[in-house]
Amino acid sequence: MKTKPIFGVFFREKPAMMLVNLKNAKGEVYASNLAKQIDCTYSHVVKILQQMEKAGLINFDKQGRLKLLTLTKKGSEVAENIEKVKNLL
Repeated sequence: MKTKPIFGVFFREKPAMMLVNLKNAKGEVYASNLAKQIDCTYSHVVKILQQMEKAGLINFDKQGRLKLLTLTKKGSEVAENIEKVKNLL
């Protein structure tokens, strides 16, 4: 059984928490403040976010020099399920 490349990303804590933090955000979220929230480097966050964008989980919305992050419907569903699993554990 072959799995999608993005599937392997969610077996790590930081990428999973990135989606959950985006889902629970109160206001605008950018890669730099997301990196601070999950205690990760900016470059690592951007690399993971690019993979998530290719998988259709997030969108980058350019606002001047900054890129606002938003979850897609699919991304929101995945984040919700990750949060359920986290709470079960």
